[in-house]
Amino acid sequence: MSYTALYRKFRPTGFKDVKGQDHIITTLQNQIRADRIGHAYLFCGTRGTGKTTVAKIFAKAVNCEQPADGSPCGECGMCRAIAEGSSMNVIEIDAASNNGVDNIREIREEVAYRPTEGRYKVYIIDEVHMLSIGAFNALLKTLEEPPEYVVFILATTEVHKIPITILSRCQHYDFKRISIETITERMKELMEAEQVEVEEKALRYIAKAADGSMRDALSLLDQCIAFYMGQKVTYDNVLEVLGAVDTDVFSRLLRKVIARDVSGVLDVVEDLVTQGRELTQLTADFTWYLRNLLLVKTSDNIEDVLDVSTENMMQLKEEAQMIEEDMLFRYIRVFSELSGQLRYATQKRVMLEVALIRLCIPAMESSQDSLLDRIRAVEEKVEKGIERSVQMQSQGGYPQAGAACAEQERKGGGRAAGEDVQKTLSAAIPEDVQEVVKNFRSIAGETSGMIRTYLKKARLSLGGENRLLIVLPDSLAASMVGREDHVQELESIIEERTGKKVEVEVRHVEEGRYFEDTFVDIEQKINMEITVED
Repeated sequence: MSYTALYRKFRPTGFKDVKGQDHIITTLQNQIRADRIGHAYLFCGTRGTGKTTVAKIFAKAVNCEQPADGSPCGECGMCRAIAEGSSMNVIEIDAASNNGVDNIREIREEVAYRPTEGRYKVYIIDEVHMLSIGAFNALLKTLEEPPEYVVFILATTEVHKIPITILSRCQHYDFKRISIETITERMKELMEAEQVEVEEKALRYIAKAADGSMRDALSLLDQCIAFYMGQKVTYDNVLEVLGAVDTDVFSRLLRKVIARDVSGVLDVVEDLVTQGRELTQLTADFTWYLRNLLLVKTSDNIEDVLDVSTENMMQLKEEAQMIEEDMLFRYIRVFSELSGQLRYATQKRVMLEVALIRLCIPAMESSQDSLLDRIRAVEEKVEKGIERSVQMQSQGGYPQAGAACAEQERKGGGRAAGEDVQKTLSAAIPEDVQEVVKNFRSIAGETSGMIRTYLKKARLSLGGENRLLIVLPDSLAASMVGREDHVQELESIIEERTGKKVEVEVRHVEEGRYFEDTFVDIEQKINMEITVED
């Protein structure tokens, strides 16, 4: 006898075997017990959540000769015939390949005849959203007033494509994604029945990869068992078969990105490609890893929410101290965009490497959410410059001198560090913008009366390449200063005073927020003085 896939072999035969859809099962059983069978049902939900399975069990239950507490007995002639697919009472139609008006007309002609055995004729129309508009219209009248012995069960993954005229004539049931815990427990039961040894950690990873679909989980499990036939299926085995990556690799990759180590990041990617890892899956999993890190960073007592081990939780908490929220938001945005792009890309590795380099070098981006990270990168260079300067001074100075000489040397190192600060900032902020910022207050004093008053409260930030952001405390001031003629006036004065052509953009601080939440004060940074206290 040929092998039967796990999801077919263990397909539920009764309501008690259906997992994760208790809210629907209870309702249907109550209807059967009370003999309040509806004439049309609409089952909605993602793939593999049990829509067609529940429809077949319901068809058995309404025709069962000896129903037990609203469930089919599974032993009578009707139950066996429906299970074998030989019953004339249950007609299953795939709307993806039978979506024309003629197919629906055949149904309309058939419903005129009573069932030869049993109580109900049950029509299960799978992927009903694939029907044409003409087919929906042909179905409409029959669906509205079917004979008392006919039940329609429509199943779909895309309920938004179904006309409202059809929706309003059906009882609507939403099938939920099945939880990781429920899928794991079900697979554990089946593996005990199959006498296959599998690590629980491996089952949990498969359940997570299935994304709420029991059928997908069993198909993945089948694949892993076949690859390691006769062996214990371990977590590492599952990662190998699915082309997935362990969380330790994500941790290593993230730490390289935080350290802005481009060569280290590319080495990690090279290792993963050599191992044959699936880059689309890697991107999706790394995005999920960043999401978990963001939850740990922004929430307290998150242990009960995140589905991670104690060791991984400790690792996430350690990494949460190494990264800022705005960096995480940017990382998640970049990788979410990448996930959509990789689906149709031919050069997946190149796109992944470019995305990771963008994370390491925020100066490559001009978006608003990258600005803070760009400034942070500058500050990191400044700090490294200060440390290097101090080390060079101490090594080239007088290591054997007394305390007074050492103190004087420390002050000299501070002055050198100050010069490094100015050089690094100059490299980060365009020279034209720096020149305008240094002279902005005198420039503002030359504007017309009302604008001059508003500009006294203005603060300055960087808006991209060679663009100066003038940030005002409220929308009224911003709308006044931001008028086209006023912006042109300001740009003209800037060009006259400095000889620099700088684009000006006017913004305002959103209500309920502070300037520092959104903008970086470049005026303060450019004009700051480095002092070293005794």
